[in-house]
Amino acid sequence: MSARAISTGSISFGLVSIPVKLYSTNQPAAGISFNLLHKKCNSRLKQQYICQKDNETVSRDEMVKGYEFAKDQYVIFTEEELKALEDAASKAIEITEFVPAEKVDPLYFEGAYYLGPDKGGERAFRLLGEAMRQTKQCAIAKHTARGRQSLVLVRPFENGLVMQQLRYADELRPLADVPIEDTDVKEPELKLAMQFVGQLATDSFEPQKYEDEYRKRVQEIIDRKAQGQAVTIAPADAPKGQIIDLMEALKASLSQQSKAAAGSKAPQPAEPEERKPPKRSPHVPAPEERKAGGQKRARGGKG
Repeated sequence: MSARAISTGSISFGLVSIPVKLYSTNQPAAGISFNLLHKKCNSRLKQQYICQKDNETVSRDEMVKGYEFAKDQYVIFTEEELKALEDAASKAIEITEFVPAEKVDPLYFEGAYYLGPDKGGERAFRLLGEAMRQTKQCAIAKHTARGRQSLVLVRPFENGLVMQQLRYADELRPLADVPIEDTDVKEPELKLAMQFVGQLATDSFEPQKYEDEYRKRVQEIIDRKAQGQAVTIAPADAPKGQIIDLMEALKASLSQQSKAAAGSKAPQPAEPEERKPPKRSPHVPAPEERKAGGQKRARGGKG
């Protein structure tokens, strides 16, 4: 089924403008969500907004949006004003520079969208994507939509483009805020750790090998409960204790991984060959049979 565009825009650089459509990269209903119910009757609960001053429930048509510029002081915006501000945004994906993809740390990545050409932009869309593939570059751009200007990265993906939202530098907490002790790395431990990494190393990332095991388990329990079956959920494993001897832990990890790898590569037992019936030994005539046979041959010779 063809994806449905969630928005439109244009990629612009220099005097070039390419009309594009934005598509979600997420599959619908990918997660499992639970509803809040009344414990007494299992009826679904409805969210309500309560005015703290009047202590009364406020309906949707009585709500307005405001920005708090000082303690308990707000500037109010009407829906018309907010819509006009959003419409005033160009929705342009304005490319400011091209950089090698590996120079942008994934730490800056947020949500991602597929980009596809809108009517009339097919040729320029394909040209931009191919130029970035050949030069191994991706585009840094500014994108304004829904009342916010975002920093984005546009990169080629298969035969299309992906727009990756980026965090601004001031939105990223510095690693210096995280307490990390400076400790020495011992050479024997490093060699064992590198050996372990080498055993698990692969040439490429294959996401199709992985699935959400937690979601699958929860879905199975939901299905059983919906059928009226009694369900017993086993408690989670106790957390592992603190590592006392790092070298012993690394050696045990290597041994465990080696056994797992050997088990996955072990040759399968051969199919048992079809057993043939034993050869029958040649029939040895008894003395009586030999005597009778000789008499028959003698009579035949006289006739």
